[in-house]
Order: sequence, then structure tokens, then C-alpha cells
Amino acid sequence: SGSAAGAGAGMWAKGLWALLAALRAGWCLLPQAGYLHPDEFFQSPEVMAGDILNLQVYYPWEFLSSSPCRTVVFPLMTSGVTYWVIKSLQQLDICSSCINSYTLLVSPRLLFTMFSFILDYSVYRLAPFWEADPWKALVLLAGSYVTLVFYTRTFTNALEGLLFALLMVLVSSRKPDGSSAEPTSSPLVGIVTTAGFFNRPTFLAFALMPLLYWAGLIVDSQKGIKTVINHFLKLVLCACFTAIVFVTADTFYFTAMGLDNLYSIQKSSLFDVIGQLNEKMVVTPFNFLSYNLNPHNLALHGSHPRVTHFTVNGTMLFGILHILAIGAGFKMLKKYICQLIRVKSYCHGSSGLLAHSEGNPTLLLFYFVPLAFLSLFSHQEPRFLIPLILPLVLFSTSQNRAVKWKHIIIIFNVLGALLFGCLHQGGLIPCLLHLEQLMHSPESSNHPRHYTLLFAHTYMPPRSLLNIKKRDTHVEVIDMAGSEEETLCRTVEQRANNFTCNDCHVFVIIPGTVRATITKCGVSFKNETLIFPHLSMEDPPQIPFLFSGNWRSQLGLYILQLDRDQ
Repeated sequence: SGSAAGAGAGMWAKGLWALLAALRAGWCLLPQAGYLHPDEFFQSPEVMAGDILNLQVYYPWEFLSSSPCRTVVFPLMTSGVTYWVIKSLQQLDICSSCINSYTLLVSPRLLFTMFSFILDYSVYRLAPFWEADPWKALVLLAGSYVTLVFYTRTFTNALEGLLFALLMVLVSSRKPDGSSAEPTSSPLVGIVTTAGFFNRPTFLAFALMPLLYWAGLIVDSQKGIKTVINHFLKLVLCACFTAIVFVTADTFYFTAMGLDNLYSIQKSSLFDVIGQLNEKMVVTPFNFLSYNLNPHNLALHGSHPRVTHFTVNGTMLFGILHILAIGAGFKMLKKYICQLIRVKSYCHGSSGLLAHSEGNPTLLLFYFVPLAFLSLFSHQEPRFLIPLILPLVLFSTSQNRAVKWKHIIIIFNVLGALLFGCLHQGGLIPCLLHLEQLMHSPESSNHPRHYTLLFAHTYMPPRSLLNIKKRDTHVEVIDMAGSEEETLCRTVEQRANNFTCNDCHVFVIIPGTVRATITKCGVSFKNETLIFPHLSMEDPPQIPFLFSGNWRSQLGLYILQLDRDQ
């Protein structure tokens, strides 16, 4: 009966994982409305939409030839490939309107969602190695809102997590008798480590423990010194080759500054091209590090206490699993200190969160060592920690640590998915999709109009989702960010009083929580569209209003059309 119950539980876990996997793909296609951070657009899709689809976009400073800090290889391999596919489908007349705001949003996300199953594969492969149940670990992974929301977005942090997972798979291998096997994947370890470094130089913090573990296995394999040197030589040679590929691609791109200018380079002689590349060699990780190691530069993006990752961000992303890991970490630390000073009488176990903390401490090191290194920087955002979900899930599933907290885990992840997947800046993407349809409607196409879109107190709007060609000049986007009332009113009044344009349409996009501000500007509106829900943490709703009849306004984003006749 015990084996039958175990088989039943296994089937239940497999079915639940399949359901959560379908939810991950389906929610991506729906699409998810929440807007997590501008980097999910401006470090990949926005740049590629400008280069490949020739759309009006905003190029972030990291992708300018004067300050290249991001490799172009991964944006080209992800958003670039998806945009090239939909462009080709439209050119071949397979679909007449393949390029629209929906496909521009969803196609790169869908590719990232497909890539996210590398995490699931890694967990399935690694769970037996780390004495965890594979299907329970997969359910914990697939049910996490970090997987459902963050890993389906076009973040470099998501790619960093996938490369970290692959590196853990490469360094973890067992013989049939259960003992650790000598690694045979030195070339792949070198390639993955270098690719991760070029994607985000912080990858070295995640790679440190797997690389030390890999080196320890090689040294402990009791093979000759020639075999050890052979492994390291393979790793270094493949790492160098991968670095050359990235440097060449980045130098070529930033010398040309976008794919539009490659044609002029192609017309040059081979020697001229090689000369240009040698003069302007671009090594983006070094530029990234030189910028981020300057405390003044980091302060421009926000400074946080050094313990933010440890106390706030880890808990925000992983909830009780992070707290359990901290408890287990302290208990193991106490145990090793006691063994070190040989005072065993004080080393008896405790209850609560610290219970069941025995086990392999290596997984805890895989979790806490990267967290410690990332905590050295003053700029600390939650998404920087999303690669740590893999060792945390494996550690939490081994010895069934997470089972007794399953109800808390479920509630935490449902709330996290709703907050970040639906509510957080959740009106801005639907707003852009609505405006794209408005500006490409048959009425607008037959009678060309000029549109001014003024965004205030929202995240930076990705221009690419408006689907406006670079040659078109009939759309102007003004991002007022968090401007003060006086600056906002002055800009709105200037647009309202611009009588040189007869067929101009001015739209102001503003959260409901600052809707009252715009009424003080002395202008009137003829159309109001409320997009619900939209939660701005920079301009949060006042609690009393949420219990009034006006609560939808507080959790909405307004599209206000100026009445210029007034």
C-alpha cells in the first residue's frame, strides 16, 4: 500500500507540474499585463525592433556606440531571431499583418518561456544528484511566481539563471554506484561560463561555487597531473574562443552602430573593415564593470543598504524558502563552529524553522555565496537574485523541508503572481496596445493625423509596441517620468495651445492616483479611457480611497484626450 500511495503521489505531482507548465505558456500568450522593470524591454526587444524591423524606438545608453556596456549577441539570438521570423513571414505574404503590437510583445516572451523549461530539465537532472525528489522539486519550481513571471520576460537575469542551471548540470554527475564521477564536459563549462560573463558580468558570482566544485572533483579524481592540466586547458581554450566570438560580434555591431549601417561596411574592403575593428575593439563586460564599480554611477540608479538582498529581496522573491535556507545555514554554521572548537555539548538541535537542516551544505553555498557577492554592490534589485531559484528549490525539496509550509508557499506565490504579473504597472502595456490599434485604424490610415502621446508618472514606455516606422513623423512620444505638477502642466498647456497643427490629437497617459493633478492644469478633455488594473508603487493609492466608490480609479491608468477646441 505504501508503494501504491507513493506512485499515486508521483502521478499527482506529474499532473500538477503539467498544469503549471501549461499555465506558464498560456499566461505568456494571454499576454501578461504586469510591467516589472524597463530593462525587460530596453535591454533586448526595443533595440532589436529598431535594428531589424526599422521601428521608432528609444535606444538605451548601454547600446550606444559611445558607451557599449551590453553584448548584442544575446539580444540578436532571442528578440532578434523572433523579429526576423515575423518580418520574413510578412514579406513572404504568409500573414499580411504579422508585425503588430501583440506579436512585438509576445514573440520574444514566448521564446524566453520556451527557454525557461531548461530550468525544469535542470531540476529533473539534478534532483537525484542532490537527494531531492524530482517531481516535487519540479512542482515547487513551476509553481513559483518567479518562474511564472520573471522567467517568461526578456530579462538578461533570466538568461543568467538558465546559464547558471546549465553550469550546475555540467558539474554534477554521478557514477552508477552513486559516487561522484569525474567531469568530462570541460569545453562546455568554459563556453557556458564565458557566455554568462558576457551576458552579465555578475555571472561570475553565480559560477564561482560550481567552478570550485568542478575543480575539486577533478583534483579528487586521483588521475595524473597531465589529466588535470588537460581539463583546465580545454576549459581555457574554449573560454577564449567564446570570448573572441562575443568581442568580434560586439565590435562589428557597435562599429556599424546597428544593423542598418552594415551595408556601408560591406562595401568597404576587407582590410578597411579589419582596420576599423582593431581600432574600436569593444569588450562590453569590461565597460560594464568599469561603470558599475563606480559608486557615483550606481547611486544614479538607486543606492540600497548592503543587507537588502539578504533581508528584503530574497524574502520578496522566495518567501518562506529563503527564511528556511537562512535558518538551515545558521544551524550548519553553528554545527561546524562547534566541531571546530570541539564543544559538542552546546550543539544540540532546535525546533521550528531550524529543524531538518542536516544535509549537504554545498547547495547552501551555491545559494549564499552569489548572494553575498551581489550584496557587495550598493544597487540591489530583486531580479538580480532570480538565478538562485535552482539551488534553493533543490535544497528545499531535499529531506522534504518545504512540505510542512506548502499552504504558505501556495498563498505567497498566488499573491506574487497577481501583484507582479497583473497589477504592477499593469495598465501601461494594454495602453500601448490600445494606442497602436487606434493609430493604425482604417480611419487614421485614410486621413493622416498627428499624435502626441504624453506619459507621466509611469514606467518608461517601450516605443516599439506602437509599431511606428522610423520614417513616419506623425507620432511624438514624450516621457515626463515623475515630473512635478508645474512642469507637467506647462507641457500639457503648450501642447493644447499649439494651433499650428489642425489635425493633431494629444493624449495624456497618467495613473489614477495622480489624476487630480492634471485637472489643475486648466485644460479640458473630451475622451477618457480607464485601463484597469494598474498599480504604481511610486504613486501608490491611498488606502481610504480603495474602500470608496472611486477605488477603480485609484487602481487604473487613464488615457485622456485633450479637447483642443476648448
